[in-house]
Amino acid sequence: MLKTKVAIIGPGNIGTDLIHKILRKENLELVLVVGIDPQSKGLQIARKNGIETSYKGIEAVLERDDIKIVFDCTGAKYHLQHAPLLKEAGKIAIDLTPAAVGPYVVPSVNLEEHLASPNINLITCGGQATIPMINAISNVTSIAYAEIVATIASKSAGSGTRQNIDEFTKTTTKGIEIVGKAKKGKAIILLNPAEPPIMMKNTIYVLTEEENPNKEAIVQAIKDREKEIQAYIPGYRVKVGPIVEGNKITTGIEVEGSGDFLPKYSGNLDIINAAAAAIADKLAEKGVAK
Repeated sequence: MLKTKVAIIGPGNIGTDLIHKILRKENLELVLVVGIDPQSKGLQIARKNGIETSYKGIEAVLERDDIKIVFDCTGAKYHLQHAPLLKEAGKIAIDLTPAAVGPYVVPSVNLEEHLASPNINLITCGGQATIPMINAISNVTSIAYAEIVATIASKSAGSGTRQNIDEFTKTTTKGIEIVGKAKKGKAIILLNPAEPPIMMKNTIYVLTEEENPNKEAIVQAIKDREKEIQAYIPGYRVKVGPIVEGNKITTGIEVEGSGDFLPKYSGNLDIINAAAAAIADKLAEKGVAK
């Protein structure tokens, strides 16, 4: 079977973990990992797996016509520079930063609507964990307000995450409103220094416009969406609720990573990587990335 050739820009924690996930995909062939430090751990791991590497940055990707999909695992300000270059080169960009250049995409919600987009924006790790649940509730009843609190272990927050906290809150909030279909949204991220490190935990608060929405329908919608998400991230679990009290709904989510490269408590990185790999695999399967 002819596989679609892909590349990774940014061999940090996210990019290195993504290497392992892509190598398991039937429709993808990872042919290049690029960074700026030739001795970085990520590039070393790529070379051990027989993957070509470069420290020339995006230029190494643009030089190759055979690469069709590019995962950008750098940072928001860098993706703003990379996005137009990748588009001009005819490559599909899967954006794992909070730059929010392309349409907001959650695999279990709206991937089919954006298969033709040259830039797929994965929002944020907190967005991937919470927005699909908000969307599931919105399919049952209209949402006036939705707020999420994403709590992650300090050890799983690398320099990229810490440098992009403002972008995280803005992008996640917008995703809550666009994909989650809440009239107003709010996002908060907390870095927890506890030892041993905690699993990623997400709390979702929703206020519906109906005073007494259909509780049974909401519970079923949450259960159905949980199964859909578990198809690409098995460690995704509803731990609390949904608790329906009048027009207030509270849900708690835990995300355990697969432990491919990062510790299992790094569910925040695992969920966005799992979403990215699933999307690229679907693009290749559908023949979009040719």
